[in-house]
Amino acid sequence: MIYYVGIDISKYKHDFCIISNTGEVIVENDSFENNKKGFQLLLDHLKPYNKSDVHICFEATGHYSLNLELFLTNQGYSFMKMNPLVVHQFLKARSLRRTKTDKADSITIAHYLISVPYKPNSDLLYHIYTLKSLCRSREQLIKERSKFQVLLTNELDKVFPELKPFFNNKISETLLYILNKYKNPKHISLMKDYDSLRKLSHGRFTYAKFAKLKELAKNTVGHYDDNTDLLISTYVSLIQTFNDKIDPIDKQISTIIKELNPRMLSIPGMGEISAATILSEYGDIKNFSSPSKMLAFAGLEPSVIESGTLQSNGKMVKHGSGHLRYSIMNIAMIILRYSPTFYDYYLKKRSEGKCHRVALSHVCKKLIRVIYCLEKNNIDFNPSLLK
Repeated sequence: MIYYVGIDISKYKHDFCIISNTGEVIVENDSFENNKKGFQLLLDHLKPYNKSDVHICFEATGHYSLNLELFLTNQGYSFMKMNPLVVHQFLKARSLRRTKTDKADSITIAHYLISVPYKPNSDLLYHIYTLKSLCRSREQLIKERSKFQVLLTNELDKVFPELKPFFNNKISETLLYILNKYKNPKHISLMKDYDSLRKLSHGRFTYAKFAKLKELAKNTVGHYDDNTDLLISTYVSLIQTFNDKIDPIDKQISTIIKELNPRMLSIPGMGEISAATILSEYGDIKNFSSPSKMLAFAGLEPSVIESGTLQSNGKMVKHGSGHLRYSIMNIAMIILRYSPTFYDYYLKKRSEGKCHRVALSHVCKKLIRVIYCLEKNNIDFNPSLLK
């Protein structure tokens, strides 16, 4: 006999019910707190049954379920997470009543679990959650750093407009060092420590560049004073602080992704951070039965409109993970630069009259299909096998 456990997750407590595969309601509705005592209460309800006969399901509600997931895994139980939107649509199909309570939701989840194939969690649970936390924190830090990079750029446009073009409009470590030490064009025009700049840039900052920068600083049209010096010093300090926080996160992500060694790393242009972002959002890709479901998870599939004689494809659904969709679009742009296969496919879509964003979305879909094939079959990328 199979026992279906539906759990409605919330911040401080979780409601649950237990139903057998014969339809017998064993626990109609009960709740337990999100702490050790509460978890033990749930475990006491599950102990009478064989662990292999217990199917547990709850909605994917971010980090609120993490401790419960780790507890269940350590106790030898499997569980399955569902998209809250899918469960909501299932509830609407079952009843016209607008009943929305935690207890009612746990019953709905249990009934939904009975109606679908059971796909338990992956053994990669801890690694996936760690990667997701690291990748999302990294993205937030980069977004915050970008704000101060814009503020610094705005200030340099007034103080030393020739500076950023000299550095190819990039805020490099060498540029930050110069601004942190000299702050304004007058001091930059008098700088003498060329050896420090050469070592910092690993030899890329030549003496010719050093002399040219001093000349630009001497003849700049920018205006500066004590206030601009203060602002530049503040922005540079904040950007360097963000860099110091991002670097160890990058190293930790690199360590974990090397241990997991996903096959998607064999795709030209797919770096460790990119692979980690995709893997952390999808989880165990082998749990997906088709590439189309991976596309739906990311919200990259087009809507289909069909009624009578009318049939057309609508806009991108965007019901999936917005973070994942944003990441895949950015990763696809990088891969276009390194993979002839994907770039030729992009040009093909452009030749069909599609604009850049639409053609790029097709590249994203192709990328997801390729990733699915590589991870599902445990093979490396081979462009000769692509159609």
